[in-house]
Amino acid sequence: MPQDPTERRVVVTGVPRHTRRTSGYYRPRTEIDEQTTLGHTYVRSLMRSQLRVALLVFAVLVLLVGPLPLVFAAMPDGAGLEWGVLGFGVYPPLVLLARWYVRRAERNEKDFVRLVEDR
Repeated sequence: MPQDPTERRVVVTGVPRHTRRTSGYYRPRTEIDEQTTLGHTYVRSLMRSQLRVALLVFAVLVLLVGPLPLVFAAMPDGAGLEWGVLGFGVYPPLVLLARWYVRRAERNEKDFVRLVEDR
């Protein structure tokens, strides 16, 4: 039985499923690179969140360390206590505050990267 020469194999193709939107769609990274108003807004939001965290840490630091001279002045015979508070009482809260600040700043940056990378 000879095959009909008009019959051919046909390859059916469709539109790729994972296409990127190109018309009318800009990624936030493009907005930042082109320094548009929206890109400026993205960067400014990161700067504001970082500033907010820094000011909060500074306020806690002032409340923690600021009153110490007044407390030491109120206790005239507390020379040993002063060194104990300065040597052992202040550093653990400072270390915890610093760790919290670094974690919060890194989280802000990760959130910003997630926003920019469209994840």
